[in-house]
Amino acid sequence: MKKITFLGAGSTVFAKNVLGDCMTVDALQDFEFALFDINEERLNDSEMMLNNLKKGMNSTVTVRSYQDRKEALRGAKYVINAIQVGGYDPATITDFEVPKNYNLRQTIADTLGIGGIFRNLRTIPVMQAFAEDIKEVCPDAWFLNYTNPMAVLTNIMLQEGIKTVGLCHSVQVCASDLLESLELPTDHIQSKIAGINHMAWLLEITRDGEDLYPEIKKRAKAKQQTTHSDMVRFELMDKFGYYVTESSEHNAEYHPYFIKSQYPELIEQYNIPLDEYPRRCVNQIEEWQHMRDDIVNDQNLTHERTHEYGSYIIEAMETNKPYKIGGNVLNTGGLISNLPKNAVVEVPCLVDASGINPTYIGDLPEQLAALNRTNINTQLLTIEAALTQQKEKIYQAAMLDPHTAAELSISDIISLCDDLIEAHGDWLPTYS
Repeated sequence: MKKITFLGAGSTVFAKNVLGDCMTVDALQDFEFALFDINEERLNDSEMMLNNLKKGMNSTVTVRSYQDRKEALRGAKYVINAIQVGGYDPATITDFEVPKNYNLRQTIADTLGIGGIFRNLRTIPVMQAFAEDIKEVCPDAWFLNYTNPMAVLTNIMLQEGIKTVGLCHSVQVCASDLLESLELPTDHIQSKIAGINHMAWLLEITRDGEDLYPEIKKRAKAKQQTTHSDMVRFELMDKFGYYVTESSEHNAEYHPYFIKSQYPELIEQYNIPLDEYPRRCVNQIEEWQHMRDDIVNDQNLTHERTHEYGSYIIEAMETNKPYKIGGNVLNTGGLISNLPKNAVVEVPCLVDASGINPTYIGDLPEQLAALNRTNINTQLLTIEAALTQQKEKIYQAAMLDPHTAAELSISDIISLCDDLIEAHGDWLPTYS
């Protein structure tokens, strides 16, 4: 029996979305869904939910949870990764609270910034352990990575020799969400997006061959006169010429312009939600207590296919019917020719039975490549830090981070890194 293994299956709602999507696909009805999570209670919840969903959707897949990760992976054809190492408590709390001692504030901290660096450092050893298991028990499996920080973790798995693509939610909804926010129609749209994860660029957007950017920029300029939730992205589009895929709360901390202790008025001016991710975590924990019975114990549970790429990728590989995605892949051969070749980039990819086939983009507009490179610098130094286990590489990664460097001196950055290393304790390996 073919197998799809889900690592981090205790993320019950996300497992419902991705594996529920797979249940809607005729070509995947003979698959086993192998579930693994270190939280046994959440794992059991997901198994019960998926079996109810299977019944409600008249699916013939097999759902099975595993206590042993290697056995869950054994013989898998596809591996879906949705783990979060350290969870909200203690890891996310640490990522936000320790930097506050230095007056360094964040919004999400799951991609870049000082929080993103340490999220990487505690997650990379776990990903390397996954890679070792995969090489032993399912060496030909495709690894579909949903875990952030996307670019670094995808890069690590590719360096380990695992067939990997990184998948994000922001690409497929970027154009439609932008148009809807500006009260523009979303039909007959053609768009082209490329860059890096969470900072890819809407390079082209047309309707029936007509460039929509002039009207988009006109309406965005007018909308900036009022307070709304996308002010950072509209400001970036105004100053750099293009709209960025990921949300304003994310992009506020990828650049040195928006969260500045010297200019606290910018927080209100750009409507920046500081500490947004911890708030979301607390809300999700509370919401789960209320919705658990509804989603886990519902005997008539059903599901409609979402826009998540996972099921479409697996269907395309199984049926050889091509499907286009925005995927995170190594910049091999200079897919984006003015970004480093050892970076992971987010580009259009064609998927079929031959696998993931990324498309060549060429040069980004230089100002966009320059912004991407400021983030890639920190990503690559974070990878070096994890692979060499040298503290100086952690310091260098943080010193090159745009937001951290704009706020703190070199000595404070080093001190903050030391404090975060100490606060993480056994969540990190020993750094020399």
